[in-house]
Amino acid sequence: MKQAESVSDFYKRLPSHAPASVPLNNAGIGHINIFSRDSCAVVSPYSRRDFYKVSLIIGKGKIYYADKWIQIDQPALLFSNPVVPYSWEAESEQQSGWYCLFTEDFIQHSERLGSLQDSPLFKIGCNPIFFPDAIQLKELSSLYRKMQAEMLSTYPHKYDVLRSYLHLIIHEAMKNNPATHFNSYTNASSRVCSLFLELLERQFPIDSPALVLKLKTPADYAAALSIHINHLNRAVKQVSGKTTTEHVTARIIKEAKALLQHTNWNIADIAYSLGFEYPSYFTLYFKKHTGLTPSQLR
Repeated sequence: MKQAESVSDFYKRLPSHAPASVPLNNAGIGHINIFSRDSCAVVSPYSRRDFYKVSLIIGKGKIYYADKWIQIDQPALLFSNPVVPYSWEAESEQQSGWYCLFTEDFIQHSERLGSLQDSPLFKIGCNPIFFPDAIQLKELSSLYRKMQAEMLSTYPHKYDVLRSYLHLIIHEAMKNNPATHFNSYTNASSRVCSLFLELLERQFPIDSPALVLKLKTPADYAAALSIHINHLNRAVKQVSGKTTTEHVTARIIKEAKALLQHTNWNIADIAYSLGFEYPSYFTLYFKKHTGLTPSQLR
């Protein structure tokens, strides 16, 4: 089953980027690293990552995002969140800029970045691409260079400094307006359905009671794909013959059966991990769709 790319997976895919001295989880504060785009891949895989990424793209190409794509023909700042899949396709040999990747733990460790998941930049359904002007580009480039230098320093509080730089990059973007000129695919319904099904699969398996299903309803998936719920429902029904709700329900029930049969988690933990507010709601939902209670199946 295809999973989101983790930080470890990222370094395995790009061994030249593997850090010699940067821990994947530094004393519980998560992970952050900064890279130059001078040797970036011509094509990056279309996938969801388990980390955040802020990229300053200098070079021509296309960014594929949800059911659309956008032409990059000027410096651009891209904010990638851990839920929505993205990919990059270069169209010029000259590529430069920088990108910073960081984990959820790194965000939560900072009070100032604690609400980043709900910010206009990383929020599901937002437009994640900004085009800085010449003055902003100079400032952003300076900030990334400072972050690269700080990563190499031995200053004991360097991660606090890096958070401050990241915070400044975020504010530079918030001063600007996001890109609005996205292009749609000609076979939009097929692509929307394909993206929905891929995103649905990427929510599973749930391999720890501490994990909670992030996308629970068709509306959640529509927001993650940055499309209207009616558009999603129409495309999925047209292509697959099933409703969006039927797909989501079937996948949740499949995961519930697997957790009941192959783990020793209690039913309450399973209910919470699948996004149910109360175990009793899960029991009613499960019985409605299987004819059995969770206890009876187990």
